[in-house]
Amino acid sequence: MANGADTLTMDASLFDYTLPEELIAQEPIEPRDHSRLMVLHRDTQAIEHRRFYNLPEYLRAGDVLVLNDTRVSAWRLVGRKPTGGRAEVLLLHPLADGRWHALVKPGRRLPEGSRVWVSDALEVVVEGRLEGGLRVVRLVSDEPPEQLLPRLGQVPLPPYIHKQLTDPERYQTVYAHQPGSAAAPTAGLHFTPALLEQLRAQGVQIVSITLHVSLDTFRPLKTAQVEQHKMHGEWYTITPEVAAAINAAQGRIVAVGTTSVRTLESAAVGRHRVQAGSAETRLYITPGYEFKVVDALITNFHMPRTTMLVLVSAFAGHEFVMRAYQEAVRERYRFLSFGDAMLIL
Repeated sequence: MANGADTLTMDASLFDYTLPEELIAQEPIEPRDHSRLMVLHRDTQAIEHRRFYNLPEYLRAGDVLVLNDTRVSAWRLVGRKPTGGRAEVLLLHPLADGRWHALVKPGRRLPEGSRVWVSDALEVVVEGRLEGGLRVVRLVSDEPPEQLLPRLGQVPLPPYIHKQLTDPERYQTVYAHQPGSAAAPTAGLHFTPALLEQLRAQGVQIVSITLHVSLDTFRPLKTAQVEQHKMHGEWYTITPEVAAAINAAQGRIVAVGTTSVRTLESAAVGRHRVQAGSAETRLYITPGYEFKVVDALITNFHMPRTTMLVLVSAFAGHEFVMRAYQEAVRERYRFLSFGDAMLIL
């Protein structure tokens, strides 16, 4: 769904910036909350440089912090075709009866009926083709997937990360509970249980929504004009209890990540009011969008020409955001999934 009549026409090149390769974080910071935090004040256009553990200084009693509790369930499997050629299967999320949505490589050489041998314990059968290059595959094994995949699969990190994780849980948030994502909602990777407890102790209410992140979220804009880009659907859920907490908020609604923003705004039925339920969203937030629910945003630093950068620019103003990104490059912030964070107030 697009923004409506208020959408501005913008050239996609306005969301270009030069990202030095050495600033793309290859591994997470330890502890999680010691990453840097750039604070953007929309009212004064001021920029502060802090650490993520300073976050409680900017939130106050009555604020509602909204987390996305999706869990990455994707696995990358490397195997062989019956002819001996190499094949890869990226399991995105489980369906039923041992079937998954998946991407396969080489796609053209793995039609329906193809089989990929991963190990003596696992074979993958391609059963169907869907739009967008997706496949339906079946796992053939005597072992349940939850035992098999951690042993045979790899965490499917973004392609710009070239180091394998020693601990796969570092690509999960500490509050990840609902399996179904192809990628992590990375703005939440900075939180620790202790930091969340500190926020609760000072009167911040913490609630969770679920949006299962698809790989399409990360694909760059391919169109000359920003508004011409088409979003793929992603499923979200807001429980009645969480909707009631948001609708009764006495303070600000603080979204953790662009996925939380899209969920809240997709479910908006008024100012600071959302409707409970599960639905598919194709909401594409571009400059000119009128935010109904979200008052503040915690996010990471995004790739050039991505829908996430467009959303952040819609929230904080294109010129302000691009100036902040230039400053982040000068100050040697760490970018992308394992990088540093930004708080926009």
